[in-house]
Amino acid sequence: MSDKIRFDADSYLSRRAANEAKLATAGVYAPDMEHDACGVGFVAARDGKPTRAVVDAAIEALQAIWHRGAVDADGMTGDGAGIHIEIPRDFFIEHIARTGHDDDGGRLAVGMVFLPRTDLAEQERCRCIVEQEILAVGHSIYGWRQVPVDVHALGDKANATRPEIEQIMFSMPAGLGEEEAERQLYVVRRRIEKAVTAELISDFYICSMSSRSIIYKGMFLAEQVTAFFPDLLDTRFISSFAIYHQRYSTNTMPTWKLAQPFRVLAHNGEINTIRGNQNWMTCHEDRMASPLFGDMVEELKPVVAKGSSDSSALDAVFELMGHGGRSLPMVKTMMIPAAVDVSGDSELAKLYAYCNSVMEPWDGPAAIAAYANNWVIAGLDRNGLRPMRYVVTNDGLVIAGSETGMVVVPEDRIVERGRIGPGQMMGIDLARGEMFSNDALKAELAGKRDWGQWTSRAQQMNALLAQNGGKAPARMDTLDTRRRQLMAGWTMEDLELILHPMAETGKEAVGSMGDDTPLAVLSNRYRGLHHFFRQNFSQVTNPPIDS
Repeated sequence: MSDKIRFDADSYLSRRAANEAKLATAGVYAPDMEHDACGVGFVAARDGKPTRAVVDAAIEALQAIWHRGAVDADGMTGDGAGIHIEIPRDFFIEHIARTGHDDDGGRLAVGMVFLPRTDLAEQERCRCIVEQEILAVGHSIYGWRQVPVDVHALGDKANATRPEIEQIMFSMPAGLGEEEAERQLYVVRRRIEKAVTAELISDFYICSMSSRSIIYKGMFLAEQVTAFFPDLLDTRFISSFAIYHQRYSTNTMPTWKLAQPFRVLAHNGEINTIRGNQNWMTCHEDRMASPLFGDMVEELKPVVAKGSSDSSALDAVFELMGHGGRSLPMVKTMMIPAAVDVSGDSELAKLYAYCNSVMEPWDGPAAIAAYANNWVIAGLDRNGLRPMRYVVTNDGLVIAGSETGMVVVPEDRIVERGRIGPGQMMGIDLARGEMFSNDALKAELAGKRDWGQWTSRAQQMNALLAQNGGKAPARMDTLDTRRRQLMAGWTMEDLELILHPMAETGKEAVGSMGDDTPLAVLSNRYRGLHHFFRQNFSQVTNPPIDS
């Protein structure tokens, strides 16, 4: 009799569900408050031409940052890893032939789908819903392909929660423009997600549905990605870009669908303003409109699905803004802006003033790598607490990521190296085959429109008050001032550590995040209303600087 303890998958799943319910009841776990800290980056061909070297370098980089991911006690289950690349057309043409179909010359599209593995009835129902929505918009389905996987590369816990992984291959009209095709597939995917949710099926997820790119990801370690997905070793897998991600869950329950990259971006860090961002996004939905979507805009709501993690919520809004006609650098500038004084008269200040009027900042710490609309970018939020470094080689490879040396490149091949600073980004326009620095990107965006003319139409409260004969500032003597300060609950600490530096510098005071004052609700003194509120943040990874 073997001494090896047999892993009981059913027992593990029931215990996991019970633990999640227990923690949720105790108020210490909620799916919509999930954060993670990871390794992230991209590899791209500077000239925009697909090569196998890009894919190989991305796999090497992903496997090099294995230490940025967590490992379960079984030694094989990870928090998640994945890679986002272009669709290898030649590879899928062969598999289309195996379904008994010939390539009809249309635009090839592929959906990477996670299906319920243990409930065959739900599995088939999901396939039917996917097919119905694709056929409803006039596309032709070639068939389904079961993605070959090696389950021996997985840990027991990852295997116990493993979905059925399949690809649906279909054809779109050849005359359909690339942007329009992607926008249409975005709407189709949202329809599918809503229909499946209405059927109360939970173990369904579409990793990607696109005519451009495909995502291979799962709940495994970085070094297992090619072992689990042997497709990636096929030399026909060529791409002009590859985004990779190794996940480290900090206060999260790892799942297959939360592995990254997501459909647009891969994210390292956490969005500490997520509750406010999601609430504002719900408010924006009432006035959301676009001539590119027309009446279909209602089918995109809610933009952020209930229970989304901070990274998946960020990705959902990135995706919407991109399909709404904005370039990826513009979306990054709007959603994850730099710390810029918008009161200035420069074109860049006017650009940021416009961005501030459209979307509230999503504050990290955050480092992202993203692909959409033939752009691939890497960037940081304005806090700059997550690393992003890059090198450019003499044969046209651009390698960006959380660390240097992820891809072994001889020194004589490196023509440029650098780091991305707080609020900065770099990008490659794959259609034009051009690489842009942060300054070049911002200059191009600032010069595209007359942003100042648009923002000048906004009503300014100070101007309105002046027009309506606003009262002159009240003048008080010292005693009256003290009385009013006491009424407002001001303390010497407020005066010396907050107001005094603001009066001297015109900026908010800088201090540590430590706060040893009594909770307002327990204080025996009057505390202002704002003292009863605190900003949420992920205590595990913030504020330490990830270098």
